[in-house]
Amino acid sequence: MAVEELEQVKEIEGESYEEKEMTFIEHLEELRWRIIYSLIGIVIGTIVAWIFIDFLVEQILLRPAKESGVSLQNLKPFGQIFLYFQIALIAGLILSIPNVFYQFWKFISPALRKNERKYILAIVIFTTVCFLAGIAFAYFVMLPLALSFAAQFGTQTIKNEFAVDEYMSIIISVMLAAGLVFELPMLSFFLSKLGILKPSFMRKYRKHAIVLIMIAAAVLTPGTDPVSQVILAVPLVLLYEISILVSKFSQKKS
Repeated sequence: MAVEELEQVKEIEGESYEEKEMTFIEHLEELRWRIIYSLIGIVIGTIVAWIFIDFLVEQILLRPAKESGVSLQNLKPFGQIFLYFQIALIAGLILSIPNVFYQFWKFISPALRKNERKYILAIVIFTTVCFLAGIAFAYFVMLPLALSFAAQFGTQTIKNEFAVDEYMSIIISVMLAAGLVFELPMLSFFLSKLGILKPSFMRKYRKHAIVLIMIAAAVLTPGTDPVSQVILAVPLVLLYEISILVSKFSQKKS
């Protein structure tokens, strides 16, 4: 009787698994709705950003230029109008990042084990914190260094005045790039879950990674100031070490 009951339980579990299993078309439909939900969040974030657009431009995005002594000018008739729309859209994307990450992890949640799905909210929070930490690091560390160097470089005969659209492009691209770089621990977690990345591999090539990090810091840092290079390299090395711990934790959970 015990064997028969066990077989019945297995059949019930198999049926429930088959009911939950999605076809390729259903996966596409799920992806479509996740994209729609993400776009709705971006639209809402853009509306909120537009309401506070003056504060966003004057007090946040133009602040590094003011503190670095950079002179800005608009060279296009409708340049500031299009620039404001662009800023509102990108700010809306940043504001909706938690929702975008949530939709992404909900889409791939069927690939996770049942006991792992309950951590999706914690994963979303951690992913968002990493992204925002990268943006903050770029805003308070990288951009002041880069703008100060750009404003002071060259001869006094030539006055350094920058087009505002080029300035905003640099500001936004650097912050977004830093946000993505700071996702390294989460990328390590995801690749470790898939079995692609192992902490032993990352430890083995730690020295190679540090050399690459120092080269990247030298390329990204304006001028030849070793202090600035160290300021950029230290967080990247810490991120690499954190990624090793995350990978180890992920494999233990697996």
